Amino acid sequence: MRTTIAIAVVLMLVVAGCSQAPGAGTTTDMDGTTEATTQPGSGADTTTGQQDAVVKPDDPETDVLGWESGLWYNETIDVNPNDGLNETELDKTVARAMARVERIRKLEFEEQVPVEIKTREQFRANQSSDGTPEARRTFDNAKYESLFMINESTDSLGVQNSNSGSSVGGYYDPTNQQIVVISENESTPQLDEITLSQELFHALQDQKFNFSSFNQTTRELHNAKDGVIEGDGNYVDYLYSQRCQDEWNGDCLTPQASSGSSASGGLANIGPYLLKFQPYSDGPAFVKHVKDEGGWEAVNDLYENPPESTEQVIHPDKYGEDSPAEFSVENSASDGWERLTFSNRPNYASVGEAGMMAMFMYPFYDSNQQTQIVPARDFFNRQQGSSQLDPIDPLNYNSTYSNGWDGDKLAVYTNGAAKDNETGYVWKSVWDSQQDASEFVTGYREVLKYNGAQKVDTRKNTWRIPSGNGFADAFYVKRTGDTVVVVNAPSVSELPNVRSGAAPAA
Repeated sequence: MRTTIAIAVVLMLVVAGCSQAPGAGTTTDMDGTTEATTQPGSGADTTTGQQDAVVKPDDPETDVLGWESGLWYNETIDVNPNDGLNETELDKTVARAMARVERIRKLEFEEQVPVEIKTREQFRANQSSDGTPEARRTFDNAKYESLFMINESTDSLGVQNSNSGSSVGGYYDPTNQQIVVISENESTPQLDEITLSQELFHALQDQKFNFSSFNQTTRELHNAKDGVIEGDGNYVDYLYSQRCQDEWNGDCLTPQASSGSSASGGLANIGPYLLKFQPYSDGPAFVKHVKDEGGWEAVNDLYENPPESTEQVIHPDKYGEDSPAEFSVENSASDGWERLTFSNRPNYASVGEAGMMAMFMYPFYDSNQQTQIVPARDFFNRQQGSSQLDPIDPLNYNSTYSNGWDGDKLAVYTNGAAKDNETGYVWKSVWDSQQDASEFVTGYREVLKYNGAQKVDTRKNTWRIPSGNGFADAFYVKRTGDTVVVVNAPSVSELPNVRSGAAPAA
């Protein structure tokens, strides 16, 4: 996916004040659509047709890198991006962009991919989660509730679809092998070459690597594998943008949105966006690290052995060295509480180090920069000696509270007899050391306090968020060695029914 620069600016504007998503359809963890997110600061503000034409070399006898359908990567094409593209202009633009992607990434396209331009309103009209089974909807709601981003009375899938409708700038659909680019200009749909370049590369990935076989059935696994898929895509996107400015002398199609075009800003909730943005920030830096060590061949090898966790993308030195721990979440629910299970996916959610860091940063945005559980200066990765965010790795998804993650699993419970069929959950996490586990608990308690939680004096390790708050519930937080268990229920009395032994008397 490519998310429009306007959404990246949301992050940058917050900095200025203090300082899929994948999914063309329903934005759930099992979505098959490949999208791409723009890094803050990438993308050249240039148009084509301003430079002297490059003398066209002779066409090669056989297909070669940097040449596609009769066009070389550095060849000037007679195309005006501001009045829309006719079929001939679109074909030329796509062919040259393919040649440019080949030139950068040193991989040859096997076939062309259809490209369609849609307006943002057309794209938004297709965003729907109506066909999602109710159990999956409940499960997804509980996941975002556990991160204190979306409360259980709000449709989390609806929020994510709204985010995608505002932020997605383009996507590659591997099922139909088709690219869609979103135009901000409603009256004259236009194509942005930087967006096109990334979606073309996703098509190239699909032709060269079997990334559709990746296990992405949890948000953690989705983000981890996207560390390669989107990390590689966004790094190519960055290099493409740089060459537009330098080597190709601004000869790239990046039309300006008209004053009447629809804005792509206005996220429904920045929390899910923060969670899903991680591979687009850390992924390019991870891929660049691998390329610097072993060239593009080493990056190609990543598709055979992709990262096992977001931890390995956040901390490249842990790639291939620190596999997540194997553990389970025991089911000891009683008194009508039942665990949600599925026949076609894991019976737990996992958000990884990236999700935990997003949880710790969310209050910063939610409070309009007044609460910093993790200091903003640690989250925003500025270029050395500059106030600008690093264009390759703008956000640091690591902190004292989230480092040392070794695995997490969230089990969701329902009780039909409870008021409004409320949910509970058990969130179990394992850490590299007791100290790492303790630091996570410290940070988690800060999140509880931010949401108005009060200690329950009559119970051990028990907190309660009073009614009137969207996250009004009871919480049991217990560390045992390197393991932390969080139990959630609608009331203190229900905690031991969700998990036996929770909230014992003080």
